[in-house]
Amino acid sequence: MEKVILTLRGAPGDEAWCTRLRTDVAQQLADTGVAGLTVNVRDAAVTDSLMTLTTLDPPVVGVVSIWTDQYYGSQIAAATAILTAHCEELAAYLVTESVPLKPPPTPPGERTPGLANVALLRRPAAMDEATWLSRWHRDHTQVAIDTQATFGYTQNTVVRALTAGAEPISAIVEELFPLAATTDLHAFFGAADDDDLSDRMTRMMASTSAFGANENVDTVPSSRYVVRDPFATLLR
Repeated sequence: MEKVILTLRGAPGDEAWCTRLRTDVAQQLADTGVAGLTVNVRDAAVTDSLMTLTTLDPPVVGVVSIWTDQYYGSQIAAATAILTAHCEELAAYLVTESVPLKPPPTPPGERTPGLANVALLRRPAAMDEATWLSRWHRDHTQVAIDTQATFGYTQNTVVRALTAGAEPISAIVEELFPLAATTDLHAFFGAADDDDLSDRMTRMMASTSAFGANENVDTVPSSRYVVRDPFATLLR
């Protein structure tokens, strides 16, 4: 099974757009028979996140993750056609998924509690891929877990873009935080006080700087909806 992530760019959608994407549009995607489907929308619950970083214009306002048997098959072709009608710019990426911190299960179609922060990373041109992956996966992963209040952490390494003109992206990271993290840095980093916050932020910045994730990054605050869990049958 393969995972494809599609980013939807455009002017921030209103609540009607967000609702339509996670319900009616999500149902159209599910009807293609995909094995798994998650929809992230930048809605009113999270849109004012303090940790938002944007380099893209227009920005990413929705992220759809699909699990399928063939990235080049009819399901992804149909999903691309469906989603193109609901945004200004659509890009699809084939990824490999690592899950250092498995998110708790949620009922199909229900909102995952908290803030789902999606980050688009770009490997620095001067850093070779092997070094970048080692510093990100082997050195940084535990630092990220130790210094932040994450309760779900998924790393998606981009294999290649599947759509013409897609923005060059090296990785897509999905992290889950308490909802309070949207407006409170102490809640975002899980800090007990200002000194603890400063220490956690310093350690996090040093670690992200080592593999270039301290710059040229987009972060997309979102609400996460797991429409179909690709691994649900394995959990029974």
